[in-house]
Amino acid sequence: MSDPQDSEVFELPNFELEQGATLRPAKLVYKTYGTLNADRSNAIVYPTAYGARHSDNEWLIGPRRALNPEKYFIIVPNMFGNGLSSSPSNTPPPHDRGNFPHITVRDNVRAQHRLVTERFGIERLELVTGWSMGGLQTYQWAVSYPALVKRALPFCGSSTTSPHNIVFLEGLEATLTADAGWNGGFYEQQPRKGLRAFSRVYAGWGFSQAFYWEKLHRQLGFESLEDFLVGFWEKDFGSHDANDLLAMLWTWKHADIGTTPGSDGDVRRALGSIRARTVAVPAEKDLYFPPEDEKWASQFIPNGDVRVIPGVWGHLAGLGINPPDTDFLDGVLRELLASSL
Repeated sequence: MSDPQDSEVFELPNFELEQGATLRPAKLVYKTYGTLNADRSNAIVYPTAYGARHSDNEWLIGPRRALNPEKYFIIVPNMFGNGLSSSPSNTPPPHDRGNFPHITVRDNVRAQHRLVTERFGIERLELVTGWSMGGLQTYQWAVSYPALVKRALPFCGSSTTSPHNIVFLEGLEATLTADAGWNGGFYEQQPRKGLRAFSRVYAGWGFSQAFYWEKLHRQLGFESLEDFLVGFWEKDFGSHDANDLLAMLWTWKHADIGTTPGSDGDVRRALGSIRARTVAVPAEKDLYFPPEDEKWASQFIPNGDVRVIPGVWGHLAGLGINPPDTDFLDGVLRELLASSL
């Protein structure tokens, strides 16, 4: 996939990854919204989620939203592996396709930090926020660069990928690699059967049980479950390269702020190092990142709080497709941005 016309590229020559490989160069694709003010004090970083691109974040940005581009300078960096930034599908040999190296959440955040500081000269961020894997990156920003991040709002995310979440991700990986055409990631054409199975496994987790009981897929324009599985889930993941999906999955599976240098493997110690005013916003029935996990983490953050999105839309309460959920999230963002520090 080529870089979209409305984005920019930040190149990082000889970018060494935590797992030891070096990308020459790594390419970080990003888009900005709004104007950086004279003293560079109005910047917000809003990373992408699993399988998402910068345009997928735009539903939460606008003049009537808390993330107002008339007031803030909003930077949306694309996560490595998403098909825009360096990914298996767009990286030349020796790191193409099945040879693409493993990239951690910290690798992503370190590259984003260089973008923020080297390209824009920003020394303080008003806010870092993000959904799902964007939430994982939000926590990592707050831990890795505590003096830079004033406020943090991870929504439908977590600081560390839980064992139950890892089990889910292992299942997704198995669906793709079991396709007869997989060939170790050097397939001649996309493994369509694997992608279809991947989509249907994912469908059981994105929304809650109550969402399906109440047949709320009809609100999205799908009358039957089969229509929903095909028209919503298969349409989405079928548009991705399988290697890209697995690259991002590895990043997700190995997210753990406790492994940040200086934390000695202790998640509590990492959480305690956060200086940002932090409000975690989980969804009430999220099957990936349940509110209980965020409430546990919040007690170790010196200035941490939790606000739960009510309702039955589960993890996808953070996707911007249910107006009450969007309004709730926007309200919490507005409140946090208006708070004094």
